Formats: sequence, structure tokens, C-alpha cells
Amino acid sequence: MNMNTKEILNFINELSANNNREWFTANKPRYEKIKNSFIQFLDELIPEIARFDPSVASIEGKSCVFRIYRDVRFSHDKSPYKTHFGAMIMPGTRKSEIHNIAGYYIHIESGQSMLAGGAYMPPSDWLKAIRKEITYQTEEFKAIIENKDFKKYFGKVDGEKLQRPPQGFDANHPEIELLKHKSYLAVHSLKDKELEIKNPVKYFAGVFKAMYPFNQFLNEAGKY
Repeated sequence: MNMNTKEILNFINELSANNNREWFTANKPRYEKIKNSFIQFLDELIPEIARFDPSVASIEGKSCVFRIYRDVRFSHDKSPYKTHFGAMIMPGTRKSEIHNIAGYYIHIESGQSMLAGGAYMPPSDWLKAIRKEITYQTEEFKAIIENKDFKKYFGKVDGEKLQRPPQGFDANHPEIELLKHKSYLAVHSLKDKELEIKNPVKYFAGVFKAMYPFNQFLNEAGKY
């Protein structure tokens, strides 16, 4: 099925201009309709991802969608609602594990939509394991990130980096710039018009298939 992208973006844009409980309450039936349509889209996308990543085969779309309500307890911005739709498809059932496993992230926001994955702000033990695995399997990792499909969709490894070499790693390592990463991300940006493609399930699955070896390398590193 096609996502009703225009309806999602129109809702998000209106919410951005009216980010308050009164407006949201009045428009909640509209939100629920859009969310349910988004879940149906995910339920069609997940089996396509499972063709190359069986670990997500039993996941349901409804368990992947992030809440639209913001946690404002520690934020200066007290706007109660997020101005994007987000979903994380990954093994397991808890989206709170987003920092502990590499999965497939969908972000729909006017002018800032993306398909992404990898290790996002991983805990120190996983981050150290990834760096070690890159030093052990340098050529394997380089083959993954230099693959034509990876470069086509993502260009390069994304994510915040250290200014200096990480502690415990050789500053003269030939791939020291890769080892400086604090997050290891693959990000495919989408313009609003690109969301209106005829078969988004096929397109999204194709992007995530190109991401799969990258995610697999990161997740395997975390097992040791």
C-alpha cells in the first residue's frame, strides 16, 4: 500500500503551528486514522524486510511506532507533541532498546524525512566492541561501507565523532577516522516529493536491504 504522505505531512505541519493540547484533542480522531494507516504500511513493509533479515519476521507494526507525546520533564521546550512520525523495526519488542541494537528507523517530518539505521548513541561496552571489531575485521567492514548499494543510498558512515582517537586504540591505525565515531549510522534522506513514490514498500525495503550487512556487522560485534 502507499502511505498517505500528504495527509501525514499536512497533519504534522498543522501540529507544528498548533502544538498544544486543545488543538490535538480536537484533532485526535484524525491523528488516530493517520497512525493506523501508518501501522498498516509497516505491516506490509516488515515481511519484505524479513526476506533478508528474518530476525524481524514476528514483529508487528503497532509495536514499532513511537508515541507522539514528548517527554518534557528535562527539556526547556515544553511543546507536548512531537512534530514527526517515527517507527523502529528491530528484533525484540521494546523500542526503548533503540540504543542497544541496530535496526531500521523510519522518520517522516516535513523537510527532514529519512530512513536510517546502525548504532545510535550505543552504550560504552557496545561502542568499544564495535571499534574492536573494526580493527579485527577492517577489510570486511570497509567492503560493507564501500559497497555500491551502501554508497548509493547512504554515501558514508554518519554519526558524531570524537576530536581525538578513542582511548585504548592506536592513533596511527589506518582507519582511525572510522574508530572516532561515537555513533555508527547509515542515513538516507528523503525529500517530501520522494515520499510520494508509487511503491514505497518496495523502495523502503530496498534501502534497508542495502543497510542490512552494516546492521549485521554492528550487532554481531555486540555479541562478544
